[in-house]
Amino acid sequence: MDWVTCTHSAACTGIVRRPYGLCLSHLHPDDLTATLAEMAPGRLLDLRGTVLGGDLLTRVLDATGRRPGRTRLDRVRFTGDVRLSGVTFAGDVSLDGALFERLASFFGSRFEGNVSLSGARFARELSFHGVEVRGRLSLDRAVMARDALFSQAGFGHGLSCERARFDGFATFDGARLGDGATFRGTRFGRTLSFRKVRGGALFEAAHFAADAYLSATGRLSAVRARADGILDVTVSDGGADLRRLAVAGATTLRLADARADLEGAVLRGPATVTGRGGSALTSLREVDAPSLALHGLDLSACGFAGLVHPAGVRVEECRFGMSARGVREGVRAPVMRWLTRRSAPARGQATRPDERATGTDDARAGGSPANTHRATGTDDARAGGLPSHTHRAADTDDARAGGLPAHTQRAADTDDARAGGSPASTDRGTRPARVAGRGAGVRASEAGSRHP
Repeated sequence: MDWVTCTHSAACTGIVRRPYGLCLSHLHPDDLTATLAEMAPGRLLDLRGTVLGGDLLTRVLDATGRRPGRTRLDRVRFTGDVRLSGVTFAGDVSLDGALFERLASFFGSRFEGNVSLSGARFARELSFHGVEVRGRLSLDRAVMARDALFSQAGFGHGLSCERARFDGFATFDGARLGDGATFRGTRFGRTLSFRKVRGGALFEAAHFAADAYLSATGRLSAVRARADGILDVTVSDGGADLRRLAVAGATTLRLADARADLEGAVLRGPATVTGRGGSALTSLREVDAPSLALHGLDLSACGFAGLVHPAGVRVEECRFGMSARGVREGVRAPVMRWLTRRSAPARGQATRPDERATGTDDARAGGSPANTHRATGTDDARAGGLPSHTHRAADTDDARAGGLPAHTQRAADTDDARAGGSPASTDRGTRPARVAGRGAGVRASEAGSRHP
């Protein structure tokens, strides 16, 4: 302690009131009255280490006109209810290490400067509902054993709750965070409601032992945070850094013109990420999520390397880098089906040119071509009406056997047919060249009528 303590006993830590050598709580009644009379609005109020009951606190506030100036209440022990409605603190307020044994209500009060409650302990409920703090409020390492209410409060230069402990229900709904809020390493023992909050928030390495509902405008970070229940996050006009996040229950992430990074996250329960406007997901690398649904997101820059359960990812109405600009695609199949680019020809697509060339070479060599229809005999063609390319292949073989080009041989067959004789190609089972040239199939009845 950096102040002279009360001489009433060694256990008393209250700052002495000169010239008495005693703290305010141990003064004789007459001396107490004289001391209170010296207090005035806007002046320094220094009661460090003093034990303040409910009646004594009321007398002090009345003596300052409920408008004290710079206030130093470090390590003060409040044994009764603390109700500061209507009190305006004109200067900075320090309550570091203070102990509130009963209700601590700052509802209706106003702080013109900064407020520090670092290391403070609240045995009962704490209420900052609707409080206006023009400066910054610090609750670093503070312990709140019961419910803590910060809804509708305003913090001009932000809120700091690093390594704090909220054992009861905590709500910050509708709070205005100014420069943002920090909950690094903080533990929330029961449900946390952080809805419709204006400003950014950092929950790095925080522990949510129960359900948590978070929202922020700007930046929200929950790097290495752990949630034992449901985690519901809403971020607008900013970004969500959720790397290495671990959630045991269901996870819901809503983005509105915001970006999110989930690299290394472990989402044991069902997880859903939805986006509006220009929302994007930048990384799913090494994400362990058995069930993950993505909707309305820009995934053009998203990394998927090391995704533990790709089959559990479902994508709907998302945009990808391989899509045309502005095109929205819906994919319901597992994500690996569209992550892998394939070059196989579509159904019904013609064989590649190199395959056709190979087949032709085989046919010329006398072997089996790639297309089995080309190897079909002419008798089969008469009976089944095979396509014309079968007959052209046969014509080519016959022409080679006779030493004539294919078109010469077909012309000779045509002349024989006109003369009424048997065509030269009859023994080999070929059909007239004019039919083969048109590429039409041969019907058995037509062949029989021309060649009895």
